[in-house]
Amino acid sequence: MHAFDVLGDPVRRRLLELLADGERSAGELGAVIQEEFGISQPGVSQHLRVLRDNGFATVRAEGTRRLYAVDPAPLREVDVWLERYRRFWTQRLDALGTELVRGKRERRMRAGTDSPSDAGRTDTARAATGGEATGGR
Repeated sequence: MHAFDVLGDPVRRRLLELLADGERSAGELGAVIQEEFGISQPGVSQHLRVLRDNGFATVRAEGTRRLYAVDPAPLREVDVWLERYRRFWTQRLDALGTELVRGKRERRMRAGTDSPSDAGRTDTARAATGGEATGGR
């Protein structure tokens, strides 16, 4: 099964979201998924099996409990695949960041909160000296 086939299912995406916060038991995962999606425990188990069989999740036994965790390797492969398409949105996100910084700077100037000592300094320089940091993403 291709990674996007695995990730294309909303239940499996939700399971991965839950596992991104750390290891969880099959019972915990089942309770959340049953409530949110209205599927049975065997249905949840099938989705967990797909994640395991395709390398997205690991499972370990602890007594009678089964604890699941994310295996990041297939997600890295998806990230590598997406790399060739990032150019379509990276430039736009950079432009958005620039406009947000410009808007914040203009609001400060209108409000009179920029001091003369801040004039001409970048937001990054201001952040380095303890001023407001607005240049990051």
